[in-house]
Amino acid sequence: MAPAHIAPLSCQGLGLDLAGNTVLDALDLTVHAGETLAIVGPNGSGKSSLLKLLAGLRKPTRGSVQLMGQPLAQVARRQIAQALALVEQQADTLDAIRVFDAVALGRTPWLSALAPFCANDRAIVEQALADVDALHLRGRLWGALSGGERQRVHIARALAQQPRLLLLDEPTNHLDIQHQLSLLHQVQALQVTTVVALHDLNQALTCHRVAVLDKGRLVALGKPLEVLTPQRLLDTFGVQAHYLTDPHDGARILRFRAP
Repeated sequence: MAPAHIAPLSCQGLGLDLAGNTVLDALDLTVHAGETLAIVGPNGSGKSSLLKLLAGLRKPTRGSVQLMGQPLAQVARRQIAQALALVEQQADTLDAIRVFDAVALGRTPWLSALAPFCANDRAIVEQALADVDALHLRGRLWGALSGGERQRVHIARALAQQPRLLLLDEPTNHLDIQHQLSLLHQVQALQVTTVVALHDLNQALTCHRVAVLDKGRLVALGKPLEVLTPQRLLDTFGVQAHYLTDPHDGARILRFRAP
């Protein structure tokens, strides 16, 4: 385990070019241990690409990523999978696989000939399913699930990895409002460092910090209310916004208008 002062995940000068276009450029970011960091930005700002670079699924054109203080490029894939889990927006399969078996794939980094799947692994899989309110789906075939159910199963598989770092790309896509709220609450309650790309800026307000991407560059980073200012929202997202106070609990929420 890395010393406490070493960031679990960071990048320096990170850049990515695809088909001659700059997708990300000159990006420096340090993720703090135990925090939930929201990544926000307009469509095409590079949120999904950043998560893939941080997870080691894509090689950067420039710069580097460090996992627990080590260059990610030098860390074995098995070690990365034991430390980090990524839930992408679109991850599908045509296999006739049952939900329990799909989530059990999350245990793969921890299994070997000397440590096969056992009762403890089964308990971890069932707990992961319970955490996303999907335990009742464990016997269902993947192909019979709705989009929202598949999204919850994807997240359960990531939780079954028991990672120290959880990267989520638009995790509330396809979910009804009840499961959106319960899922975000559950993720933030986990003893895990989380980086989550979000479209809903009111959801981002519940995170510890917010990073704002615009045209592939990091243009703001800090506490939500300090970063998601009306001027920043106008400059980056092209919308006028103001804050309201929820009379129920005093929370600040954003209201948007066309400019």
